[in-house]
Amino acid sequence: MAGTFVIEVRAWWVEIAVIGGALRVGLAMMCGRLTRDKQKTSVTCISLTNALLIRAMLMRDRLPPLNWLRTFEAAARHLSFTLAGQELGISQSAVSQQIKLLELEFGETFFVRRPRALQLTDAGRRILPTIETAFNMIATGMGSLSGGIDADRRVDFHGNMAFTALWLTPRLPRFLEAFPWAVLNIATSVWTSEYVRPYASIEVRFGHGSWEGVRGELLYQDTAFPVAAPGYPRSIHDGDLYDVAGIEQGWPEWLRAAGHEDWRNRRIHWASTFVVTLKAAERGAGLAMAHGLVCADELAAGSLVEIDGPRLKMTEGYYLIQPPGVALSEASKAFLTWMQHEMAEFNSVLAP
Repeated sequence: MAGTFVIEVRAWWVEIAVIGGALRVGLAMMCGRLTRDKQKTSVTCISLTNALLIRAMLMRDRLPPLNWLRTFEAAARHLSFTLAGQELGISQSAVSQQIKLLELEFGETFFVRRPRALQLTDAGRRILPTIETAFNMIATGMGSLSGGIDADRRVDFHGNMAFTALWLTPRLPRFLEAFPWAVLNIATSVWTSEYVRPYASIEVRFGHGSWEGVRGELLYQDTAFPVAAPGYPRSIHDGDLYDVAGIEQGWPEWLRAAGHEDWRNRRIHWASTFVVTLKAAERGAGLAMAHGLVCADELAAGSLVEIDGPRLKMTEGYYLIQPPGVALSEASKAFLTWMQHEMAEFNSVLAP
């Protein structure tokens, strides 16, 4: 075995002893230049930060740097290095470097890197729930430092955009009237990849009920049907059609079920959320696919009307999630009970 090498960081004069030559490959990957003398290995392109990271890599009995884990969690939640970097205030290349260091530390690959997308590997899926739980526990513990009363007053809710904007928000005055001491902290997401948010104590997601390491409790499952503004002058045959991308029961499925043989030739305007498509229909721009939960208030008010035709049972639904490791505040417990009561009432009375 070779003797002890010394890495010299010239800018800071930091020395790290490396036993044998075990770290030479890792240094070459990070720095790009590695020169060896008989007694000394000199690396001139390494920063103090990277030197400390290398030191952490050598200490197997300790956790990897928490910023690596935080970066991994954000990248796994967004399935995007770019979006993770935007959230954390660092560059995309910095995210990529920290992920590579974490992978090198464990000798595993956590992401399948594709030209325009990321996908978690089996190893990534295995460690994600543990990291999420750890950060949830940290967030809960740090939150308690702000004072027990304030922490118990706060509701941290993360929800699907359409559910939150079109169903939950109009009902919030009733919650605040019943619990005037509560403080709401509401975040929304459009895409499924954004749903994993470690600081929310209550979440509502749209999908099939199972995500990476998380299963949900079905809150509401609906039927899909088209709507338009009252008096919209055009029909299904010649009107502009609006739909939400990624929904399994949309215009193509409805048109086939309704017997429209020309459904493949229809032009459809796409959006990422029902907030956009239903507002377009309400303003007379065309006909939009909808379901009862997202347009119940508009149907009751008469600003939208249902178009005659079949209703399609949706294969996706809205699911209630309580992330592991997150303790519910008193306000969150009240909010959860209230929301479940509101949904039960909606199911029995308000659903069209």
